[in-house]
Amino acid sequence: MAAPLGAIVDALGGRLLGDPAFSVRRLAPLGSARTDELAFVASARYASQIAASQAGALIVPPALEATTADRAGRIVTDDPYLYFARLTQWWRERHEPARAPRIDPLASVHAEAQLGPNVDVGPFAVIEAGARIGAGARIGAHAVVGRDARVGEGSVLHPRATLSERCSIGDRCILHSGVVIGADGFGFAPHQGQWIKIEQLGAVRIGHDVEIGANTCIDRGALDDTVIEDGVKLDNLIQIGHNVRVGAHTAMAGCVGVAGSADIGAHCTIGGGAVVLGHLKLADGVNISAASVVTRSILQPGHYTGMFPIDDNAAWEKNAASLKQLNRLRERLKAVEQAIARAQTRTDDA
Repeated sequence: MAAPLGAIVDALGGRLLGDPAFSVRRLAPLGSARTDELAFVASARYASQIAASQAGALIVPPALEATTADRAGRIVTDDPYLYFARLTQWWRERHEPARAPRIDPLASVHAEAQLGPNVDVGPFAVIEAGARIGAGARIGAHAVVGRDARVGEGSVLHPRATLSERCSIGDRCILHSGVVIGADGFGFAPHQGQWIKIEQLGAVRIGHDVEIGANTCIDRGALDDTVIEDGVKLDNLIQIGHNVRVGAHTAMAGCVGVAGSADIGAHCTIGGGAVVLGHLKLADGVNISAASVVTRSILQPGHYTGMFPIDDNAAWEKNAASLKQLNRLRERLKAVEQAIARAQTRTDDA
């Protein structure tokens, strides 16, 4: 289903240049967009890619307004990336209308569970005693909401997601397939060559507007709760250990591992495959590069990188550049040592 360019601007704002009746068939990447499709250009740095694009309409910053006059339509906005994000939401709502909520007859809903209005429950989902499901929430097929767990209004558990007993998620959260919230934390006491289980008596508390990617696991606390604050975004295949705290609006890319009792501040970013060791603290505004290993607390905001060990990003880049020259420096050092040895021999002979 297509949408007129003018309808998009009426809904989302921005300054429209060109034909408001231009029909947008699809949202597309700049490189592959066709003449009846809409693409975006995040900044003037990508101006060189515009000429090669066939996109009929573009979302552009003011700096590119003049250079894109050959298009049928342009939406000019200060932040094209943000505009595009909101456009994708508008497009989905318009083209993928939500189905009418219902409780599937194959679902298992305990008589003591509390379901708000317009809750949708898919086949083979399980909602246990004492669970509370907020208005408009969706529980997908084979998903599980444990005893005394809480799901906030408008939240979505995709198929096979699990929210374990006494755990909670706030409003408008999204748990993708395979997510497990509230598995036991990794707690064992060594005794005579064996490991004795420490029962995990805490829970997991997740705030509002949190999105958690497929197959990510967040363990319940040993005594206190594991806490994920508002607006956190977690990618696929992330492991959050017990008693971790993640501050508001922090984002982590795929395969990050956070060990138990780490305290991560607000507005942090952690790149894919990075590891944060247990009991460490990251201040607000810390950015960790992909594949880094955080081995010490970081108490100042900034960009940090590395494995040998982690350091301020600028210092790490200098060290990395030096490492690439080690072989050449080694050969030069050997030559200097040989020259010194020859000079010493001549001196001794004299």
